[in-house]
Amino acid sequence: MAIAANIIIIVLEVIGLYLSAKRGGWKILQFYTQLSNIFALLSSILFLLVGEKAAWLCYTAVCLLTMTFLVSLFILVPMGAGFKKMMLTNSGLFHHTLCPILSFISYALWEPHASVWFLPVILTFIYGMIILYLNWVEKIDGPYPFFRVRHQSALATVLWYVALTGTITLISLAVIWLT
Repeated sequence: MAIAANIIIIVLEVIGLYLSAKRGGWKILQFYTQLSNIFALLSSILFLLVGEKAAWLCYTAVCLLTMTFLVSLFILVPMGAGFKKMMLTNSGLFHHTLCPILSFISYALWEPHASVWFLPVILTFIYGMIILYLNWVEKIDGPYPFFRVRHQSALATVLWYVALTGTITLISLAVIWLT
C-alpha cells in the first residue's frame, strides 16, 4: 500500500506543481506550500527508490505538509482566502488538501517511521527567517500576510513567528506520538 500511495502522491504533486508553476513561475518558490510539496515529491520518489532508508524524509514531508494543511485551513481561509479557492480548486486541491492528507495516511499506516522531530522545526525556522529578511529588505511582499513585516507591528511579527514555530514543533511531536 505504501508503494501505491507514494506513486499517487508523486502524480498528485506533479499535477499541483504544474498548475502552480503555470500561474506563478519561479515566484512559487517563495511559498512554504510549494517548498513543502516539492519536499514531499522528492521524499516519495526516494521512498520508491530506497524504501526504509527514506523514513526520515517521509516523516519530515508529513510534518511540513501537515503544517501547510493546518495553516491553509485555520489561518489563511479565515483571513479571507476562501475555503473553496484555498482547499478545493487548482493547485490548492493538490497542495493544500489531497497531498497532505494522503501523505499523512500513508506514513501513519504503511510506511516505516522516524523520530527526527527537530528537522521539520529547523527547516520551517530557516524558511521563516529567510522570508522575514526578504520582506524586511523589500525584496518580496509576503507571500503570507503574517510575514509582511512592513504592514504590521514588530510585536505582531514576533508573535506570528513564535506561533508558527510552536505549531511546527507540536506537529512534529504529534506525528511521532500518533504514529
